[in-house]
Amino acid sequence: MKKLLTILCCIGAMALLAACGQNKQAKQQEEDAKVAAENAAKQAAEAAAKEQKALEQIATLPEEPLFDITTNYGTMRIKLYSKTPKHRANFEKLALTGFYDGLLFHRVINGFMIQGGDPLTKDPANADKYGTGGPGYTVEAEFVKEYTHKKGALAAARRGDTANPRKESSGSQFYIVQDEKACAQLDGSYTVFGETVSGLDVIDKIAAVPTGARDCPVSPVKIISVKLVQ
Repeated sequence: MKKLLTILCCIGAMALLAACGQNKQAKQQEEDAKVAAENAAKQAAEAAAKEQKALEQIATLPEEPLFDITTNYGTMRIKLYSKTPKHRANFEKLALTGFYDGLLFHRVINGFMIQGGDPLTKDPANADKYGTGGPGYTVEAEFVKEYTHKKGALAAARRGDTANPRKESSGSQFYIVQDEKACAQLDGSYTVFGETVSGLDVIDKIAAVPTGARDCPVSPVKIISVKLVQ
């Protein structure tokens, strides 16, 4: 009998410990969920404040503002065009909120163009998905006959015609022309919304880097920052 009581006491103690452990785990999960929700709310509030500040700043910008795209290969200064207002305002908002900072030029074709602006490129684990990311929206096409794919032209990337018959632009991905002859075929099909006013040599440097699968540079070509030229 004494032995039986001992066994029952041990079983009871183990059950009590298990219950305590489960309660502790449940409480920890609740605390973790609470912290995660608070962090998400804080990040959303910070993002909203940053966007509001950017929108206020955009209202004061000239019709054709200048931005410096600083990379680990040098800096390209670009001018945004006045006759493509939707693309101009979108690029301004993304640049002023820091969206582009830390992204990569993930697609580089020597003798053609260099492409960047995909937020997925912040994480190397997404390498197989590079070129598919964006901010969750597209921008209506704005074709202007005088804006052509000359060397240094800044244009919006987009999905192909079959999936995108209206030729809407990616919400964030862009490319910069290296060879205007090779890119001339794109005139009237992809929105050109700016041009490089200095740093054409940087385009050539980036275009010359070794690339691997899907024209992705073997060593990262990073956009350090995109800043408004004051």
